[in-house]
Amino acid sequence: MLILALVLFFALLIVGFDVGFSMLFGAVFGVFFKPDRATDAVIVPLTMHAGIDSAALIAVPMFILAGEFMNRGGVTRRLVDWSLAMVGHWRGSLSQVSVVTNFIMSGVSGSAVADASAVGAALIPSMKQEGYRPGYAGAVIAAGAMLGPIIPPSIPMIVYAVIANASVIRLFLAGIVPGLLLAGGYMVICAVTARRHGYPARARTGWGERLAVTRRSIWAIIMPLVILGGIRSGLFTDTEASAAIAVYALLIGLFVYRDMKLRDLPSVFYDAGRTAAVILFLLAAAGPFSWLISESRIAAGVADSILSITRDPFLALLIVNVLLLLVGTVLEPLPALIILTPALLPVQHALGLDPTHFGLIVVMNLMIGMLHPPLGLLLFVVSAVGRIPIVSVAWEILPFLAWAIVVLLLVSFVPGLATFLPNLIVGP
Repeated sequence: MLILALVLFFALLIVGFDVGFSMLFGAVFGVFFKPDRATDAVIVPLTMHAGIDSAALIAVPMFILAGEFMNRGGVTRRLVDWSLAMVGHWRGSLSQVSVVTNFIMSGVSGSAVADASAVGAALIPSMKQEGYRPGYAGAVIAAGAMLGPIIPPSIPMIVYAVIANASVIRLFLAGIVPGLLLAGGYMVICAVTARRHGYPARARTGWGERLAVTRRSIWAIIMPLVILGGIRSGLFTDTEASAAIAVYALLIGLFVYRDMKLRDLPSVFYDAGRTAAVILFLLAAAGPFSWLISESRIAAGVADSILSITRDPFLALLIVNVLLLLVGTVLEPLPALIILTPALLPVQHALGLDPTHFGLIVVMNLMIGMLHPPLGLLLFVVSAVGRIPIVSVAWEILPFLAWAIVVLLLVSFVPGLATFLPNLIVGP
């Protein structure tokens, strides 16, 4: 019956149903027609409620709201101006600016789609005007936006922590070093591509102007430090940090940069609420589906299959990586995270893998899936934002995708890249 529920789920996806409704209908079908024993239909609303009954999930709408305040309050534009002053003289200046801007925005919003939409709308038209190939412009934005859920804060990390009962702050800290490796590699790719195709560099900005731009942008630049510093100092918890950064973004948008007016607030809250509702409904809809998978013992089957092949942690991680990369090419990250995490946790426990290290590997795999042709979500986002043919973005994304997989393998087989900062700051 689980097979039929999965077939219905994918069939509904193919005909254009929303992911959450597809998952819910497939699960309800499986619950009502379970062959082994009758199941009370009340399990559906109960498991839907249980799927979102966690205080940690309060951070999801708060970080989304903070991202909306950033976009409407002028934060994104000032980050672009600051990045342009700092790296605009490098060859392929606007591509470098897009990576740096996305890197800093990743420290606030936690959403790859939000970052791709905001930075893409600001930079893709300018990149086209300066002679960049449209597909390359979209690929750079997509690759930079993928950093969003890896560098703290991260909505997928929060979701993983809730499912796996893991530490949110340790997962946040684990993403910093891999995020730096990804961003550094992307900038090297941008430099090589710019030299090959003759993309322009802008005039070097003097130190006086750089200081002036930094002063104008400082409230935006220090936002990630507010989050991590507040959590580390004990000023607020990781959940409270999301509300604190939303208030911070609101205040600088209204009273410091003054790009946002009080009359804008209803539309900001509406947009943030709509986005948060989609994510939270997806989590709720996954409740019955996860229960059905648990009842069918598919999680134990996946774990037993992997452990029957090998008990070597490195080889098992390689199998997990291949599985998640394949799933990430056809499923969006959050549904994949919700469906697969319970199936993979027994592998982590059986092999004694560090939970923070394993959680980061799971999240990184599914984020890389957002770049993978032909169904990577970020490819569709930048294609829509920049009005670029999806095929051209898919070709241009390949070097960035290759580097992301290299970093994934480094993190998988050098655990210290993930655990060094959490152990140093929080403790083992």
